[in-house]
Amino acid sequence: MPSQDERLLATLIYVTSIFTAIIGPLIIWLIKKDESSFVDYHGKEYFNFIISYAIYFLISLVLMIILIGFILMWIVGIVAFVFTIIAAIKAYEGKEYHFPLIFRIIR
Repeated sequence: MPSQDERLLATLIYVTSIFTAIIGPLIIWLIKKDESSFVDYHGKEYFNFIISYAIYFLISLVLMIILIGFILMWIVGIVAFVFTIIAAIKAYEGKEYHFPLIFRIIR
């Protein structure tokens, strides 16, 4: 079981992402990734998530040509927000959370 500090920092990766999509989580992850495997796991998972959902947003942007992209962009945004909240809760509970539908680029 990860310590309280590790769980808090992993949770902060997701919470700060709501306000600063990349900078806040990146700072926390880069500072603590060598000290905590739990924080390192959640940092890698978050950045795999952000890369994957950025690709989904770009696909939605292209699909705006045929009007379905407008709906898809809203769906992707809502799903990304919900998964971020779920991941923050799981991190605070000390559990590993695997985002659905992401590419595991950073290992």
